[in-house]
Amino acid sequence: MADSKEKLFSDFSPVSTEQWMEKVTADLKGADFEKKLVWKTNEGFKVKPFYRMEDLEGLKTTDALPGEFPYLRGTKKDNNEWLVRQEIKVQCPKEANVKALDILNKGVDSLSFHVKAKELSAEYIETLLKDICAECVELNFSTCQGHVVELAELLVAYFRKKDYDLTKLQGSINYDYFNKMLAKGKEKGDMVATAKALLEATASLPKYRVLNVNALTLNNAGSYIFQELGYALAWGNEYMNQLVDAGLPAAMVAKKIKFNFGISSNYFLEIAKFRAARMLWANIVASYSPECLRDCENKGEKNECRCAAKMKIHAETSSFNLTLFDAHVNLLRTQTEAMSAALAGVDSMTVTPFDKAYDAPNEFSERMARNQQLLLKEESHFDKVIDPAAGSYYIENLTVSIAKQAWELFLAVEEDGGFYASVKAGKVQAAVNESNKARHAAVAKRKEVLLGTNQFPNFTEKAGDKKPVEATCCCGGGHTCEKDVPTLNFDRAASEFEALRLETEASGKRPKAFMLTIGNLAMRQARAQYSCNFLACAGYEVVDNLGFSTVEEGIEAAMAAKADIVVLCSSDDEYAEYAVPAFKALDARAMFIVAGAPACMDDLKAAGIENFIHVRVNVLETLKEYNAKLLK
Repeated sequence: MADSKEKLFSDFSPVSTEQWMEKVTADLKGADFEKKLVWKTNEGFKVKPFYRMEDLEGLKTTDALPGEFPYLRGTKKDNNEWLVRQEIKVQCPKEANVKALDILNKGVDSLSFHVKAKELSAEYIETLLKDICAECVELNFSTCQGHVVELAELLVAYFRKKDYDLTKLQGSINYDYFNKMLAKGKEKGDMVATAKALLEATASLPKYRVLNVNALTLNNAGSYIFQELGYALAWGNEYMNQLVDAGLPAAMVAKKIKFNFGISSNYFLEIAKFRAARMLWANIVASYSPECLRDCENKGEKNECRCAAKMKIHAETSSFNLTLFDAHVNLLRTQTEAMSAALAGVDSMTVTPFDKAYDAPNEFSERMARNQQLLLKEESHFDKVIDPAAGSYYIENLTVSIAKQAWELFLAVEEDGGFYASVKAGKVQAAVNESNKARHAAVAKRKEVLLGTNQFPNFTEKAGDKKPVEATCCCGGGHTCEKDVPTLNFDRAASEFEALRLETEASGKRPKAFMLTIGNLAMRQARAQYSCNFLACAGYEVVDNLGFSTVEEGIEAAMAAKADIVVLCSSDDEYAEYAVPAFKALDARAMFIVAGAPACMDDLKAAGIENFIHVRVNVLETLKEYNAKLLK
């Protein structure tokens, strides 16, 4: 028995960080460590290629426990349960009710109803919620912002009529004064007056959250993670600040705030984001000395207090990185996004159906979205372990880094007059739109990869009737779209590549690109594969080949295939031999492209060769130029 307790690897001596660095430096063979292996994030901090136990020294995050202030490791102690939410846009309350009852039997335990303000009535609510046990499921509602108090009063009246225990009911009403400014450019009503009326109307529903921070909007507009988190904190603090100044108790206000975050595909940073969010928000709320926190401190039970400092988080997978082409890849994106949010301990989650970018989700795509969460629960047991990322050298450091960046942004917004002032002046919109622009530029250059769109596209796919879904500028039809303030740009990351490919398809002429492969076997195959993927991003037909013995033979085969483009694929050294003869043999009968950036490029340009494709070119702009020449 004693032998079996011997520590694993006890025969191996420990390796110091200095020894690791010596080995890394040797393997780099003189290359710069910072440039080669240190990741410079969009969030403004650097990430090292490896972390060790010593990197945890001094990090207070490792002292946290689940369910204890400041809730970095989650607000739950016994499990990691979250609610599976599905959205229902209510066209007919009776039909919506039938759908809700159906999906409640298919794994959903949180419903979100988008209701029409003009149709609100006691009968409408009764029809919508018929046979739905409000004590058994979380119910969330959204409507036009001017009717949220009316909606709240109708719901309370309905719940009383059904004799529910109102203290047990969980849900939300999506009132968010600032989100409409960001998304629609509309500033309407009095935030403090409406919020106070809404809090009064839902006073008998202590577990209903009615003041919303829809940071999801920032995520869907392409914000960086630190922006989403930093602005979300300032957003929530704006509610706290204005309503506490208006005489409302801090604890009551905090307990009515709900954070709706997006989830991007940056897997580990998203885990860190949610952990940091809870910690930072808890400290913001604590700075208001809410009554419940003071009571706990007086009793010496600060770490046991279930108080207003707990952040309530709903998470939704991002629509910014959804694609129209190769749309089933969206399932992979949303699955990893859902995984990061689940591991990070969110309270509820919506997985966006994979076809949302080009269609109203149907029964199949909604079922897939539900099952993505159920797989994480029922097969992967993500709901059983609280904060499994705790203690990870990497994630603990990411948590601290993202918290620092978000906190600096939060402080900057506060120093600038607060979130409302920043939105009113268009500063938030300008900053996020700049990030959107930068991310589109990264996608254009393949620095940010969208599988199936700007990298490894489906060569034979056609969009057919699929068209990108355009966002409407107003809450309902017949309204003016004049804006009181600037708005966010919600162009998805794939939108420009999709427009390019749709342009090719709509032209009725699909250019054919012929790979003239010659010379060094490995290089010609690599260049051909690269070129096929490059040109297929515009929807071109690509023809690869095993190789030709002479360029004249390759040009003859290309012309026989009726090629619109001939791509010379060989090694850099051999281009000096092959490129000019191939270009002359083609004699302007098709576009000529050299795959690569050889040392002899200037000489080739002097001979009249204009087109080169390689890893340093802007893929999108290059393909736009080709479309302009080939589709006219």
